Amino acid sequence: MSDIYLDNNATTKVDPLVVDAMMPFFTEQFGNPSSIHKFADGVAKALKKARQQVQELIGAEHDSEIIFTSCGTESDSTAILSAIKAQPNKKEIITTTVEHPAILSVCEYLEKEGYTIHRLPVDKCGRLSLDAYKKMLSDQVAIVSVMWANNETGTIFPVVEMAEMAHAAGVMFHTDAVQAVGKIPMMLQDTKIDMLSISGHKLHAPKGIGVLYLRRGTRFRPLLRGGHQERGRRAGTENSASIVGLGKACELALEYMEYENIQVKAMRDRLERGIVEQIPHSFITGDLNNRLPNTTDIAFEYIEGEAILMLLNKAGIAASSGSACTSGSLEPSHVMRAMDIPYTAAHGTIRFSFSRYNTMHEVDEVLKVMPGIVATLRKLSPYWDGNGPVANPEQAFQPTYA
Repeated sequence: MSDIYLDNNATTKVDPLVVDAMMPFFTEQFGNPSSIHKFADGVAKALKKARQQVQELIGAEHDSEIIFTSCGTESDSTAILSAIKAQPNKKEIITTTVEHPAILSVCEYLEKEGYTIHRLPVDKCGRLSLDAYKKMLSDQVAIVSVMWANNETGTIFPVVEMAEMAHAAGVMFHTDAVQAVGKIPMMLQDTKIDMLSISGHKLHAPKGIGVLYLRRGTRFRPLLRGGHQERGRRAGTENSASIVGLGKACELALEYMEYENIQVKAMRDRLERGIVEQIPHSFITGDLNNRLPNTTDIAFEYIEGEAILMLLNKAGIAASSGSACTSGSLEPSHVMRAMDIPYTAAHGTIRFSFSRYNTMHEVDEVLKVMPGIVATLRKLSPYWDGNGPVANPEQAFQPTYA
């Protein structure tokens, strides 16, 4: 069996057409786009085109709203730190309990600096309560930062409506859209979203390139200061080749949007049906009615996700786990804990994330090996007794997390 890659929410293959678009900017069109001689002209025009390609994919009003960064993490940090610097009298931030560490880590740092962080909880399906959110909004909040779609479960959050509510309260709104961009349609010019983060390597562009969308008129303070690049909003010589690659990737993402939401979704659904039908005590996490078309997070009860991944890797299949090994003890991901997934299942969650490069044949190959992997591991599990779970799994193993 050929190797099967189902970890596209972690990173994606760079599209060959993206590579082709990038190549001239390593050797032929190598000029600094900020220079005034002829070696810069072609590069500057290519960057302008890339900016417009990003603009079209996300439905921004103007290409000047596109700021190129190094990655989604930089874009996230820039958005939050800009908001608090521009509004020094506001000392509160609203986010969720299931954000990416790129957001949560910044908020934890600011909390130590004296800011109040309101963390909006989710229910067992990973959904947010707009009523609870409304109660958190006040004129003391500098910014709301809520991801467009969760990177583990694929659950989509109502960020357009939440941005409207934030603006009504006089609050800035940022969304980490790293997983959502290129997978679901967007028209930012029709929303109240002030800032949005993009990461190139999540949509078949290279690593090391990202975008911060900044709505015109939004108060802004740059994170990186130095030269006048990006209209003075992000200093540093432009990563021309990668910017061109990201532009091409955005153009292709728009072209493949329908395929993503029909064919890629069909592959995901087939995998889910096959697993749930063949493997008892397995279930899908997240909001099954409102999620990304490429993502599924499946809990296999009474076994460890890390062990599943090891055997999948041995079979030539790449996926990822909702668990992480921390200080010698295995803990479920913060997303699973926030959703209050039972610990006997939260330890065994596996995320399969597809792209347009996957096939139905690959799905069938995964379905051939998964039942055997799960059966093998359950024989070794303290939760499992013969053909089913032990009567009181709490007595077999005590969770290490609060």
